[in-house]
Parts: sequence; structure tokens; C-alpha cells
Amino acid sequence: MTKGIVNRDHNLRVFLIIGTAWMFDAMDVGLLSYIMPLVHKEWALTAAQTGMLSSVSTVGMILGAFILGHLADRMGRKKTLLISLLIFSIGNAFLAFSPNFYMFLVIRFVVGIGLGGELPVAATFISDLYQGKVRRKMLILADSFWALGWLVAALLSFLLSPYLGWRGLLLLTVLSALVALLFRKHIQEDNVEYVKDRHNIDNWRHAFTRTTPLLWLAWLMVMFSYYGMFMWLPSILISRGNTIVTSFGYSVIMIIAQLPGYFGAAWLSGKIKIKYVFAIYMVGTAGGAILFGSATSLFMTLLAGCILSFFNLGAYGAIIALTPEQYHMTYRGTMTGLAQGIGRIGAVLGPLLVGIFLDNGTSIGTIFILFMVSLVIGAGSVLLLPDQPKEH
Repeated sequence: MTKGIVNRDHNLRVFLIIGTAWMFDAMDVGLLSYIMPLVHKEWALTAAQTGMLSSVSTVGMILGAFILGHLADRMGRKKTLLISLLIFSIGNAFLAFSPNFYMFLVIRFVVGIGLGGELPVAATFISDLYQGKVRRKMLILADSFWALGWLVAALLSFLLSPYLGWRGLLLLTVLSALVALLFRKHIQEDNVEYVKDRHNIDNWRHAFTRTTPLLWLAWLMVMFSYYGMFMWLPSILISRGNTIVTSFGYSVIMIIAQLPGYFGAAWLSGKIKIKYVFAIYMVGTAGGAILFGSATSLFMTLLAGCILSFFNLGAYGAIIALTPEQYHMTYRGTMTGLAQGIGRIGAVLGPLLVGIFLDNGTSIGTIFILFMVSLVIGAGSVLLLPDQPKEH
């Protein structure tokens, strides 16, 4: 077997294992969205308090993205990935036994630190393995593991929540995370020279260019819209007359629509510039937001939800593919973590604002117009980015 084939097989194996970072992140976020109505009912929470269940986790993700993204440049991608997964699994084990709302918030913050570090480090790891159009396709395809994780979360909630409750569902994520931990221990890190170049690492601040604030704005808008819409999706379906169980089933249909969105974005990234792929998918999501906010029938709600899923997750994959290649590998983890951390500020504000708006009687249609505006702003910011830099 030639060296090229060996490297290709090795990279594919690492790609599949690293893809679990997206899957477990999505499983956790997805499960949280499905257990929010259950926790809301058990502890008699207000809509604003229910929104805090998601927002406090995202605050932890911001911190995790900053710290663990930089650690990936300091101590290596593999070690940092293992640390993030340990924080996530141990944290969720404690979360399953939360005695009250306030302890739940504290533990969710810690879990968020582990989750926040996983994705930027995983994206950086994959960016080190590939280059050019192949890199962009592989990053978008890696992000498609997000849909698989959300689908698993939906199916677990749909099938097992009546028997296990929200605490039992959380314990299931702990078991699956421990299995993934065993797999990740066996991956190898080929590109280790970036760890030796301390001068470049310590001066990563030079990575800031006019590209950086535009990227941050795009991340802010895509996460604000995604988390604001999808964390409340099951609750909105319930408010429109569906039961908890049937809302889970309808959510599964919408989640399945994410996969062709990813695959379409990956294919399109080989034909046009990745920033155009992102802009197209953000505008498509904006159209889906308007349709979903104004939907009055079950059919239109499902159709609009599928459009949202198709375009919003394709946009998410595109921005993940776009970000790491803007920076040299010696500070790629740091800058990717910063971008995602800044974006997660929007992920805090989105669910929290929806809860506040609902408590004050704001209509779903008006709320989704706000998301439409944010999506258009995000598309515009990426269109202003300069052409792709040279490979490094």
C-alpha cells in the first residue's frame, strides 16, 4: 500500500472519530431543547427561566471556546479534545441528579465549558489534515454529524422520555460519551510542529485582521438565529396545539432535512467560493424564518421547519469551513475558538430573548422577523470578506 493511500485512510479514520465532537455537542443541545418543557413543568418555571437553561450553558461554551481553543495550540488538538469530553461527560452525570433549578444552572455552566471547547478544536484538527476545496468539504461533512446527534437526541426523547424522564436521558449521554472517549484515545496527531513554535503562539494577536470582525459578526448572527429558533422549536410546536410526544415526532422530520442541507453545501463549496455558499444559505434560512413565523397550519409549520433546517445547518457548516482556513495553524485553534466563542454570545441572547418576548405576549411571527433580519446581516458581513488567503 502506498504512503498516499495510508495517509488518506488514516485521515478518514481520524475524520470519523473527530466527527463525534459534533455529534455529542448536538446530542446535548438537542436533548436540552427536548427536556426544557419537562423541566419547565416539573419546577414550574417561567418562560424566561426556561430560556436560562439554554443560555447559561452557552455562557460556559463561550469560556470553553476561548480557553480550550488556545490550549489546542499550546498542548495539541488530541489532548484538548479528550479534556473537553471528560468535562462534558462528568458534568452531565452530576446534572442528572440536580435537586433544583439553581443547581441545574451551575452544572450546565460547567458542562458548557466542555462543549464549547469541542467544536473549535475538532474543526482545527480537521483543518490540519486537509487543504483547499477538500478541507472545506470535509469540514462541512464533519458538521453533518451535528444532524446525526440531534436526530439521536430526538429519537431518544421520543422513545424513552416517558420511561426515563429527563434525568435518565442525561445519563444515557454520559455512557455514550465514555465510549467516544475510548475511541479518541487511539487517534494520532501528525502535525505537531505548531506546538513547538512558541513565538508564533505567544504572538497570536497578530492574527487579527480586517477579516476577523466580519467573521465574528457572521458567527454572532448565525448562532443568535440558530439557537433562538431551534432551542424553542419543541416548545413552539407544543404551543400550537401539539403534545410533547407529537412535537418530538415532527422535530425528527425537520432534523432529517438538515442532512441534504449539509450535503448540498458541501457540493456547492466545490463549485463557488465558500463565502457565497454561506450567504446563499443564510438568505434561504431568512425565508424559512418568515414562513415558520407566519405558518397557521400543521403542513406549513412542518414545511417551514424543514426549510429552516435545510438552510440554517448548511450555513452553519459553511461558516465552520470558512473560519479555520483564515489563520495559520500556529494560532488556528485560538482564533477559531475566539470566533465560535463570540458567536455563542448570540446563542445566549437568542433563547433568552425569545423567553422574554413570549412572557410579554410578543407573537411568534414578530419574533421570527427579528431572526430574519439577523440572518440577512450575517450574510452581508461574510460577503464583505476578502478573497480566500493562500493555503498554510
